[in-house]
Amino acid sequence: MENYAIEVKNVSKVYKLYNKPFDRVKEALGVTGRKQYVEHHALSDINVNIKQGECVGIIGTNGAGKSTLLKIITGVLSPSQGAVRVNGRISALLELGAGFNGEYSGIENIYLNGRMNGFTRSEVDARLEDILAFADIGDFVHQPVKTYSSGMFVRLAFAVAINIEPEILIIDEALSVGDIFFQAKCFRKIEEFKNSGKTILFVSHSMGSIQKYCDRAVLLNKGKQIIDTTPKTAIDLFNKMTVMEEKGGEPENLADERREPGTAEESECWKQQMNVNPKAVEYGNEEALIVDYCLLNEKGEITNTIHKGEEFTVKMKVHFNKDIQEPIFAFTVKDIKGTELTGSNTLLGDKMLAVAHAGEDVVVTFRQRMSLRCNDYLLALGCTGYKDGKFTVYHRLYDVCYIMVLSEKDTVGLFDLYSDIKVTVS
Repeated sequence: MENYAIEVKNVSKVYKLYNKPFDRVKEALGVTGRKQYVEHHALSDINVNIKQGECVGIIGTNGAGKSTLLKIITGVLSPSQGAVRVNGRISALLELGAGFNGEYSGIENIYLNGRMNGFTRSEVDARLEDILAFADIGDFVHQPVKTYSSGMFVRLAFAVAINIEPEILIIDEALSVGDIFFQAKCFRKIEEFKNSGKTILFVSHSMGSIQKYCDRAVLLNKGKQIIDTTPKTAIDLFNKMTVMEEKGGEPENLADERREPGTAEESECWKQQMNVNPKAVEYGNEEALIVDYCLLNEKGEITNTIHKGEEFTVKMKVHFNKDIQEPIFAFTVKDIKGTELTGSNTLLGDKMLAVAHAGEDVVVTFRQRMSLRCNDYLLALGCTGYKDGKFTVYHRLYDVCYIMVLSEKDTVGLFDLYSDIKVTVS
């Protein structure tokens, strides 16, 4: 028999939504003889078993039911149907404010949380120095927590959560509000917990964190469980789901559609294998048109996800409606703020095509090593040139798709220099 830390069996959560507060009264009194509410299914038939020592991520868009599921596991909410079994002491860091009294000082809340977790005052005393050292909020610990910034609050809450000797640590996106140095400190602690065999369950919008720390990932959408699988597969499906929702499609059957990634050679239309932006901006005189494109990992598979350090290819197909002398093919990678970070073109690469004839299709590939830090980026493509001495845009596509860079190694700044580090003692 499997030794599970958490068992979630057929769990559903249904809320009654009333148009007006008085509708509750009318229903209670039986005035109308009919229900005065509509049902909102926050969760529907969720089944998740987590083994002791596993680190599992919960992903999904806003409103998917992630926080509701964690609250049911921690006992904050009761399920409308199904059951949850927990084997081990839980320490949970949910939304800001949970388990803390705003009128109490930080010190008072430390002892309050300790008592709530079954510790005596002397046992909290023994842990107090470690809690204060990790939180590192100075004299603010003696002030009411209602005066804290969100970052200070998270510092204290996380410090308390990890020092009550939990067997199961549950985190709901709370770390996203801390500064980058404290986040790094927290993730080192999470890694320490994982290596010591503790069970970890956390919600994060950082796919890099899910990929790096989690053994499995559960994808939720609109209260339904889409898939429980490897982080990579779950992330790929999540990305596809968000694009489908953007297009107005229904993503509920994504798990039934999953397939092995195709290659550019196998696909008649490369971009159909990609999660593309349906609202990409395009312009140009259309004497040439970018008719197809894709990203390829070092295995030659079409994907939106590239691992830092691996070779990847940007591939584009351009159809020419007119004869064009020396067309320039280009790509750029931008951050979400629109800042151009890197890119290349055939002029800089000294790979100019003398002439492209009307009716021809030209395929261009750019192969390079991914050096950008773990994050989400946007890809732009272009076909330009000089016509009668004037710079001319034949076709440009802005933000055609995103590039998700995943990494298991942290980077300072935007790029990894891949430093060869040596330390010697003389």
